[in-house]
Amino acid sequence: MIDPFTLAAFVPMALALNLTPGADMMFCIGQGLRFGPRAAWMASAGIAVGSLIHAVIAGAGLSALLANSPVAFDVIRWAGVAYLLWLAYQSLTATPPNFETPRVRSSQAFKNGLLVNLTNPKVILFILAFIPQFVRPDAGPILFQFFVFGAIVGVGGLAINGIVGMGVGTFSQRLARHARALNVLTAGIFTALAMRIALMERG
Repeated sequence: MIDPFTLAAFVPMALALNLTPGADMMFCIGQGLRFGPRAAWMASAGIAVGSLIHAVIAGAGLSALLANSPVAFDVIRWAGVAYLLWLAYQSLTATPPNFETPRVRSSQAFKNGLLVNLTNPKVILFILAFIPQFVRPDAGPILFQFFVFGAIVGVGGLAINGIVGMGVGTFSQRLARHARALNVLTAGIFTALAMRIALMERG
């Protein structure tokens, strides 16, 4: 059983980190702009699941191997860059959306969020640097503790990124007459995220 005082210290810190604008939040904003509030929530759900997967992998020790392997780190990084650039291309070449009808399947928005999170190596390094500070060997299985802390980070991110993306998505519906400009803006967000990942350093 994880100590209640440890959880009490972890939760506000995790929420504070979730509130810090980053790649996940920007991706949800892009999904909200391009596809509307529902897509933003589903993308946020995919990101939350990705965070939980990262935590479980870290608890199993595999993330440490990736973080210490330049080749593995670069493979994940460039996979993320390629995927974000592909999403940017799709936004630029897409027909301006009709905001009165669904524009993307929920499963697709969820998958996009999941893949963007899983291919961001900074998430791996963050999990390795942050969660172990609260893990106690005498509090039960290490993997279970990583799972709990990862779930807390995921749930907090789900709520915050979803609300932000939903707000932007609702606003974007009022700009339907400028749908082409929204496509270009969304493509710009995805491209900026790709460049950020491409230029990141391991440290």
